This record gives sequence, C-alpha cells and structure tokens, in this order.
Amino acid sequence: MAGFGKKQDSDIDEAIQPDEREQPADISATEAMAAELVRPGPEVSVSSLTVLRVAGRTPAVAAFKERIRLLIMPRIDPAAASRLSRAQLEREISQLVSEATADNRLQLNEREQRAVAREIVDDMVGLGPLEPLLDDGTITDILVNAPDRVFVEQRGKLVLTDVIFRDNAHVLNVAQRIATRIGRRVDESSPMVDARLADGSRVNIVIPPLALDGCSISIRKFSKKAITLDVMVRQGNCSAGLAKVLQIASACRLNCLVSGGTGSGKTTLLNALSHLIDPGERIVTVEDAAELQLQQPHVVRLESRPPNIEGQGAVGIRDLVRNALRMRPDRIIVGEVRGGETLDMLQAMNTGHDGSMSTIHANRPRDVLTRLENMVAMAGVNLPSTAVRQQIVGAVNLIIHSERMRDGIRRITNVTEITGMEGDVITTQDLFWFEYRGDNRDGSISGTFRSSRVRPAFTERASYYGLDRALLLAMN
Repeated sequence: MAGFGKKQDSDIDEAIQPDEREQPADISATEAMAAELVRPGPEVSVSSLTVLRVAGRTPAVAAFKERIRLLIMPRIDPAAASRLSRAQLEREISQLVSEATADNRLQLNEREQRAVAREIVDDMVGLGPLEPLLDDGTITDILVNAPDRVFVEQRGKLVLTDVIFRDNAHVLNVAQRIATRIGRRVDESSPMVDARLADGSRVNIVIPPLALDGCSISIRKFSKKAITLDVMVRQGNCSAGLAKVLQIASACRLNCLVSGGTGSGKTTLLNALSHLIDPGERIVTVEDAAELQLQQPHVVRLESRPPNIEGQGAVGIRDLVRNALRMRPDRIIVGEVRGGETLDMLQAMNTGHDGSMSTIHANRPRDVLTRLENMVAMAGVNLPSTAVRQQIVGAVNLIIHSERMRDGIRRITNVTEITGMEGDVITTQDLFWFEYRGDNRDGSISGTFRSSRVRPAFTERASYYGLDRALLLAMN
C-alpha cells in the first residue's frame, strides 16, 4: 500500500483519506445517485446492427461502477496515486473496490470487482471506456458519436458497442487527455485537432460548437504486428506476382504513390512497402500526425505543428518537405499530399531522391493525375499544364491503388505505371488489376488478381539492379 496515500511510507489507513461517515452508506440514496449518473439515453433501434459486448462489461458492472467510484474516489490522494505504476495503482484500487463492495453489501463477484477496478484505473491514467477497444486486435476503427453511441469497425464491418461514457464532459476529458499528451490542445478556440496515440494510432477530435451532438472522437488503429507484403498475400490483399513486382519496384528505387479512398489501407500499404527499403539508406518522413512505422535504423521523423493560441508558430507539411531536402535524405516519405506540398514532393522526386513515396486520396489511378495537377496549382505557382504534367511524368513511376471492398477486405485493385506523354496527355499502363467474379456464399467477394503480362517500362532500370529476369517472371 506504500506510496498510495499522502506519504509513501504510510500504511493503508494513512493512504486513504478518512471518511467522516464510517457507518455504512445509505444504500437507497447511493443507488439513486448511481441511477441518475447511468441514466440510459434515448431508445435507438439496432435491428440492423450487431452490438459488440466488451469483455468484462456485465450488467452488474455497468450498474455499480459509478456507485463504487463515488464511494472510493474521495479516499484517494491524487498526488500519491500519480507516483505509482499502473500495476501498483490497479492493485490498490482493487483492494478499495473489494472493501467498498463488502462494506456496502454490493453483489459483485471477484471478476466483476476486477473489471470495476480496471475501469476506474483507465479513467484515472488511461483513456477511460476506450481502453478495452484499443486492446482488441480485431478492431481497426473506434468512433465516438455521443457518450452512449460508440461504434467500432471490426473485420471490415461497423458494429455498435455497449461502451458508455458518463456524460459529454467525460468524453471531452478523454479527448483533451489525448491531445495534451502530444502537445496539442482542443478547446473552444481550437475545436478540431489531429492527434495520435502512443502506438501511432491516428485520432481526429471535433468538439462543440462544431460538433452539434457533443464531442466526437475518431480513432484509426494500426496493427501492432508489422504487416508486410508477404502477410498481405496470405490475407488475400494482393497476389504473389503483384507483391513480387512491388518488391522489385522498391529495390529499383521507383517513386511510388499509394492512392485510395478513406480507410482503404493506404498507410498500411505504405508501411509494407517501406519494409523493403535498404537498411543503409537515410529516410526522412514528413507527416501531419506521425503514423508510419518504419523499421530501418536510419529514419528521421518530422511532424507538422498547428498554430498556438495566438495563431503563431504553425509549421506546415510544405515547410517540412522543403526542409527535408536539406537533410541529405536518400528517400523522402510523405504521409499524405493534399495541398501545395505536392509541388515540393514532385521536385524532390525529380532531383535525385529516387525511391520516395507518398499517399494520396483518389477514386481511381487516373484520378491521381488530375488531383496532382490541381494540388500543384494550390502551391500558388503559375505553371502551364504541360509543364506540370511533364513534372509528374518525370517524378512518379508507379501508382498503387487500394480499395476497401464491400466485404470489408482491403485489396490492391490496380498497379499502374506512368509511361510518358503523348502530346499533352500522360500515358499509363496497368500492370495488375483485380477482376471481380462474384460473391461467395459467406458474403465475401470472389475475384482474381490479373497481370497484363506486358513488359514494364522500368524493365531497363530493373536490369541495372540485376532484377529484370525476376520482374518478367513475376509479370507472367
């Protein structure tokens, strides 16, 4: 018990602040308070939704958690608790929960008591009710719409959970804790923020007055296990031949753009491609919120910075890309291009930084070319369209397009090579594409990854690296 109270060498009696009401609490009054705090929200039909029951959340736990929290929180010294590790804190809270359960004759078994203690610790030092969802490896997205409306994406499908926050203030407290940990802030003067968790998961937060129904939190989780192209082949995200061509493209230092819609797996695919980079190369990454999980030893990670409360001190992606050029990089990896930084990225690809990569939002590979032109125009440089297209042709070698299909599986649907220009038109050729064939009985999509069997335009470059034979074999 040492260290939990006001003095680290005190026993449990000193660690717990005395409560003047040593007699058993008025159970009926406490029940009324707990019932008020856990009052259910309006009825919503969930006939078309699956409800995910989070492990350890039984009706008894949900009903008594607030009641026990009210009983034990006044007896905890926050300063002393902050000096304990999470494991130590959970042991101390577990004992307090056990005592409160016995003193007030609450009907909770040992497993439920541990669940209550864990949830209280999560509220104190973690992300509250979201912690069990973050620990679940089958969940890829966590979407908080309201205190009692928390959805997740599990195996490609949206699912309603039984996770409930106490109120809007509880959701806002968790949101502020996320932002504060990485030096960001979220308040009425800055009601939107992009943040990240310690494991690299991406977080977007919107609070009132912009979010009309209360604080909204959207978390995009990333797998704790490194996903490689070999893993993607086993999962059916691509074929063995397609993966081999991408491996050769990385080894040949081709400049690649990974395109797709929201949630299509662009960042995951970019991470998989980055695993193929030679460990001896110096890589500089530029991101809005650091998400890339590169395994190479020589990586410099740069992250943009929003303005401070006075509106000063902002450092954008474009500033970081330009600075990266002065850092002697072998490759530059931009998390996503969405504005004027596109011009700087293309210039970097055209000035000796072969093998650079980025992601871009687009519905089809051909749309990538139009978006690149539009984003170059956002840089405020008045260049003729022909000059911009020549810049694109000289910079980008491959467009790798990914989609999240209606069965929830993310697939690489196109590998498109930029081959040159005919007049004012950029010419391309598909090396691979996914051919839809129908639906299986289990609802999954049936299809084949087809190869065009054409000779890629970068075959000559592959021969320089001794990989031309392997490339042609992979295409067949």
